[in-house]
Amino acid sequence: MVASDRMEVWFVSSDRIEREISIAAPVERVWMVLTEPEHIGQWFGQGKPAEVDLRPGGLMHLDHGENGTFATRIEKVEPLRFFSYRWASGYPGEVANDDNSTLVEFTLTPEGDGTRLRLVEGGFASQVVPEGRLPNASFESHSQGWSDVLPGLARYAEQLEG
Repeated sequence: MVASDRMEVWFVSSDRIEREISIAAPVERVWMVLTEPEHIGQWFGQGKPAEVDLRPGGLMHLDHGENGTFATRIEKVEPLRFFSYRWASGYPGEVANDDNSTLVEFTLTPEGDGTRLRLVEGGFASQVVPEGRLPNASFESHSQGWSDVLPGLARYAEQLEG
């Protein structure tokens, strides 16, 4: 079975994306892949280590290549269980805040020897996105993006030694 076969997709509204995927790797490894600089760029971005200040209010810089670099603001950190940040995808180079961003949430749940990873990204309806950024910052763009990225995250976590 490939990672994309293990992903569940729900359409809730045009304001909220929800995805779940089973990953054949322990919670500790999936947490590491989500939060440690040397791993983030491997599944999300350009392969370069991300800068991460892993605490509420800290920043995580994501290099998204030609789409820009994003200073996400970390909201909540519950090691091995929950991680969230604000992402201002319509405003590359600007620090994410409550007014210019969506909220991205990851929930990790042990599932046998593996992990059930739940992603929720919400707040699209309240976003004012500059016209030229819509192709990369819209609900549709992110919905498809997460459907592409999460299986890659799963494969990366499953192949890591650890």
